[in-house]
Amino acid sequence: MAKEKDYYKMLGVGKNATKDEIKAAYKKLAKQYHPDVNKSHDAAEKFKEINEAAAVLGDDSKRSQYDQFGTAGQQFQSGFSGFDFSDFMSDIGGFGMDFDSIFENFFGGQQRTRRRQRGSDLRYDMEIELEDAAFGAAKTINIPKLEECGKCHGTGAEDKSGIVNCPECDGRGVTTRTQRTPFGLFSTTATCRKCRGEGKYIKNECSECDGKGVVRKTRKIEIKIPAGAADGTNLRIQGEGEASKGMQAGDLYIVVHVKPHKIFERHGNDVYVKVPVSFAIAAIGSSIEVPTLKGKASLKIPAGTQSNTVFRMKGIGIPDLHSHHAGDQNVEVYITVPDKLTKKQKELLEEFEKESNKKGFLNRMF
Repeated sequence: MAKEKDYYKMLGVGKNATKDEIKAAYKKLAKQYHPDVNKSHDAAEKFKEINEAAAVLGDDSKRSQYDQFGTAGQQFQSGFSGFDFSDFMSDIGGFGMDFDSIFENFFGGQQRTRRRQRGSDLRYDMEIELEDAAFGAAKTINIPKLEECGKCHGTGAEDKSGIVNCPECDGRGVTTRTQRTPFGLFSTTATCRKCRGEGKYIKNECSECDGKGVVRKTRKIEIKIPAGAADGTNLRIQGEGEASKGMQAGDLYIVVHVKPHKIFERHGNDVYVKVPVSFAIAAIGSSIEVPTLKGKASLKIPAGTQSNTVFRMKGIGIPDLHSHHAGDQNVEVYITVPDKLTKKQKELLEEFEKESNKKGFLNRMF
């Protein structure tokens, strides 16, 4: 003879346990052995056992009968059908599903899926110039996307009278099926196939969108690039994504890509530029004109400047995206040597060289 099951032992409670204690013990074990959480080979069998035990001990009349006979014989198998597990399962956390969903998964059904609350988000990659990124700009783009049907205003129906409660689910959006099992009556809930969870059924579909509630159009949208935008900056335009029937539209995300500049290099909020200077200016000093993102500016070159010297022009770089501070412009000068000289230039340089040699390194040594 097979060994009879001890339901109290299965739940880890004493024979004098209160209904609240049984409930608490069951909730703890259900979390521990639910097959979606516990992947061990015996978890499913253990989960069945604790549900069987809870079905008996959670019902006063069945518990009394069990205590009297002390067995789990056939007289109890038909008695499980009337037990309602919802009191036990309604407030169990940790699975991310409700009572119906837990048992729906357990007995091989499909878990209910949540309805989407809005349409799809869209992404648009935009290339801009460095000057646009530095000082901001307004751009206009064309986006092909799904928009709410103007004729039916997103309902999908030709007129208001064409929308009725779904006859399959009676407007609830879900259908419930009750199944008798060895452990009792279990109700499984699934999204209604006829109305796809909307609870409404369209008798006369809109002639413009064929009942979809949305149509594909190309929309012209103005985008404002903020001053200080960097490569990879994301801009979110709320409600400019795709529409979906009966739901609000998603969002449009603009991903900014800054083109390489012919003259300037960007490093954070600072910009770098290389500027040539003649030997004469580097030697005797002067003011030169240098390019900036806003145009031109004057830069003083002191006498004796060496090639690759970097001068900082404070505050004329790129504004910070999140503050009012701006970066700097760094100007690296390099000395140029002319390819050809006039006779006069050559004579002057030769004279300069003679004069320099009188005070040169070798003369100081000897």
